Amino acid sequence: MDYSTLDDSVLIGLVARRDEAALSVLYDRYNRLVFSLALRVVGERALAEEIVLDSFWSVWRAANSFVADRGRFVAWLMSVARHRAIDELRRLNVRPEGNSVELDDALKTPQADQLEEVVDLHQRRDLVRSILAQLPGPQRQALEMAYFGGLTQQEIADKTGTPLGTVKTRMRLGMLKLRDELLQRQNADKA
Repeated sequence: MDYSTLDDSVLIGLVARRDEAALSVLYDRYNRLVFSLALRVVGERALAEEIVLDSFWSVWRAANSFVADRGRFVAWLMSVARHRAIDELRRLNVRPEGNSVELDDALKTPQADQLEEVVDLHQRRDLVRSILAQLPGPQRQALEMAYFGGLTQQEIADKTGTPLGTVKTRMRLGMLKLRDELLQRQNADKA
């Protein structure tokens, strides 16, 4: 079987059944993307390489927790990598402000092997950017500071002089609006 022709969701299903070849294909497909994100967050090549390995190790261990109905594999993988990078910064007691990821940079992709994949990533980047732009400013700011700046809710509250409860509410409302808009557009595309 030629694993390289399989869809990500099929591959992650095989990884959940402990198929090492499937993990290898996913690694070959996405290691540069994960490395790019990790490097932008931590700012150090050796540490970024370690985060790549740790991220794929996490995929191996938690493959059965991936749910295709909630989103694409690459988004799940990037979330794993982002959390791992931020955890590493916290472990080193370093704040990510100097190495935060800009929205455009986080959604960029290094050279992908397939044109269809590149087009899909660009479309998703544009979609997320347009939906974020529609959010009220405080909600957008809180989400960007958390997801692309690597800040905790408490750090956002401290940095903006906003009560913690307000930050939590803004993030929750923003995420709900993002989810609803993405689902609405996804359903419209299917119709």
